[in-house]
Amino acid sequence: MTTGVARPGEIVMVFPGQGSQWAGMGAALLESSEVFAAAVAECEAALAPYVDWSLPAVLRGEGDLERVDVVQPALFAVMVALARMWESAGIRPDVVVGHSQGEIAAAYVAGALSLDDAARVVALRSKAVLELAGAGAMAQLALGEAETRELLRPWGEEAVVAAVNGPSATVVSGTPGAVEDVLARAEARGVRGRRIPVNYASHSPQVRRLGDRLLADLAGIAPRTSSAVFHSTVTGGPWTPAAWTRTTGTATSANRCGSPRSSPRSPRRRRCSSR
Repeated sequence: MTTGVARPGEIVMVFPGQGSQWAGMGAALLESSEVFAAAVAECEAALAPYVDWSLPAVLRGEGDLERVDVVQPALFAVMVALARMWESAGIRPDVVVGHSQGEIAAAYVAGALSLDDAARVVALRSKAVLELAGAGAMAQLALGEAETRELLRPWGEEAVVAAVNGPSATVVSGTPGAVEDVLARAEARGVRGRRIPVNYASHSPQVRRLGDRLLADLAGIAPRTSSAVFHSTVTGGPWTPAAWTRTTGTATSANRCGSPRSSPRSPRRRRCSSR
């Protein structure tokens, strides 16, 4: 048991990307928490123009979480509803950080996006990723970023660093053949690795082909003044519709909570560290 005295300080909420889901992940809270259920209902209404499936059914384990256009909006709803539960207990974030598609929920919770705009982003962005299906692969390596980049050198843009999840946890993304070759090379060096069960290459150069579609799909979205500082794991800079294209096609880092500059939506300056 650890004991001590809690000291007041800033509250940071971190919103994960795809991979944090499991079947039935919202079933119990839908029944036991009025706040959670109400937030899910709001998300369901916001997502309705873009999806053809039931959000409560998916959260009860009745949907297909293997579909990227299902799992990402469902995770968004769960993250938002959990944040609302914390807020109902008086715990509100001063700073938000989002990993990959978790940045969309972070932006909404921070107040930088309306719920309707955030739902539009997560739904249409996940649908766009379907265009990449079958052309890519991703894998997790128990290796640091620098060592992974050295390992990947022979493959150029065929296999790239997609995400840095920790000091010794890096995700690679690329063509299926290149990713398999990388895993084989890592195994030969005694490095643990595993395929991630997706058939597309997020956070890789393949996503460039979605740029025009995403910019058209997200045209007209209006960022707002936020109540919390929003740090990006990609740029740390101001939010624009083009930022979601960069997030999908650029490596993200859980070790880098963005730049030391605060969002332009807040005059405050913050530094965040995942040490």
